[in-house]
Amino acid sequence: MATQPTEEREYPLTSSQPALAIRRLRLNWTYIWILPFAMAMIIPLVYTVSFAFKPLEELFLFPPPLFPRRPTTDNFQQLVLATSSMTVPFSRNIFNTVVTSLSVMVGTVLLGSLAAYPLAKYPLWGKNFIFSVVISALMFSPEVTQIPRYLIVNKLGMIDTFGALIIPNLALPLGLFLMKQFMEGVPTELLEAARIDGAGELRIFWRIMMPLTRPAWATLAIFSFIPTWNDYFTPLIFTRSESMKTLTLAMQTIGSGATSVARYGAVFAAAFLVLLPPVLLFIFMQRRVLDTMAYSGIKS
Repeated sequence: MATQPTEEREYPLTSSQPALAIRRLRLNWTYIWILPFAMAMIIPLVYTVSFAFKPLEELFLFPPPLFPRRPTTDNFQQLVLATSSMTVPFSRNIFNTVVTSLSVMVGTVLLGSLAAYPLAKYPLWGKNFIFSVVISALMFSPEVTQIPRYLIVNKLGMIDTFGALIIPNLALPLGLFLMKQFMEGVPTELLEAARIDGAGELRIFWRIMMPLTRPAWATLAIFSFIPTWNDYFTPLIFTRSESMKTLTLAMQTIGSGATSVARYGAVFAAAFLVLLPPVLLFIFMQRRVLDTMAYSGIKS
């Protein structure tokens, strides 16, 4: 039994399809234009990882190869030998950096959230002025405040302590900004319903506000952890003893002791270990960072 041929129908293009095609074309050109800048920014990271696994004879080749031809872990063994002769174990420097970074991260999130909550959800007199004064601190370079910060820390007797490395870094204006912008987007009706049910303000803050603003404080945690982990100037000014040095200062000690050629591999291995945690943290949390930046730029 012969089948009837089906008629081919032509569906006209809708008005939205050409616009979508133009939008995709513009997006592709944007990616092409941004790609060289992205490659220029990632090359130092690639070289740091590559040099950490290069054998000694490949470290001084010119032009330097981008990837190791014979990867090895000898540089990390040299790092262990280099740090074994130090007066303080290298694990102590790692401990100081981890304690300082985690303490600053947790403290910044708590202080920023607690300060932003009343500014975002309470009808306080002059709250816009307070917010403007705090945000105006973003205009000042951190080096400008180092002298008064040192005088205050020295007056309080906190030199060469964890308090000198942690407490001055807790007040982060960017944290107040991010948390306030996100908290303003939380419906006030949810808070009023919780108050009607008998919930206190502290319980509302922990059980409602903080879960709903998770992207904001997760981003704030990254922005406070990474600068503290990589901070070199603050430990240099506020520490005196070898037992309070952080990883960045310990790297300087390893680098200054690299009198022999074999020590250069240990320097790159140490740089790789210092670089690894912030990079992994940012890769894991980058989506939250982008979402927070997009949302925070909408509200004023």
